[in-house]
Amino acid sequence: MLLNVRQITKSYPGADGPVPVLRGVDLDLAAGETLALTGESGSGKSTLLHLIGGLDRPDDGTITLDGIALHELDDGGRAALRRGVVGVIFQQFNLIPSLRVAANIAFQARLGGKDDPDWAATLAQRLGLTPHLAKYPEQLSGGQQQRVAIARTLAARPKLVLADEPTGNLDEATADAVLSLMLDLVHETGAGLLMVTHSMRLAGAMSRQVHLRAGLVA
Repeated sequence: MLLNVRQITKSYPGADGPVPVLRGVDLDLAAGETLALTGESGSGKSTLLHLIGGLDRPDDGTITLDGIALHELDDGGRAALRRGVVGVIFQQFNLIPSLRVAANIAFQARLGGKDDPDWAATLAQRLGLTPHLAKYPEQLSGGQQQRVAIARTLAARPKLVLADEPTGNLDEATADAVLSLMLDLVHETGAGLLMVTHSMRLAGAMSRQVHLRAGLVA
């Protein structure tokens, strides 16, 4: 099993005391499996994704990723995990504006010592980015920027891809095309994919679905 999540809880400070977001979540994901995480706004989807990616710490419970217990890692260890084992695709793209598209795609892989120009070129070609490699992010459309973010994550060949509404800024036709490419590329690399989405149509393209309601798996 690539990912094991056990009894994860997480609260945030509120005016009247802690506000529970996750109340004891269990989740498993195998290598090569694709999983859609659905739920209403505020149900804890993005929070859970950030905890799995080591971007935040749970209040209680354990997360084990590729045999690594996240609670045993310090900040440096979690950063190393994101450079090598797990890749995160954010809603906001988080591209580096001062770098051209080619350098943005290679950035994460270079940090993790996994730079592979041939693989990066393949990703750019598959995602329709080859004509734009010398451009800066501000010269691209929202859909093109999202494809750069996907290419950047996959260029590092992570074992687990975490995607937070990766097609949320795209029209339906572009969203379908990008998701199809992402599923193909994830399958080719043997990675697991955990995708947060509000779209039941897109969730239906995944091999399995999990629904969060009020901080619990429904």
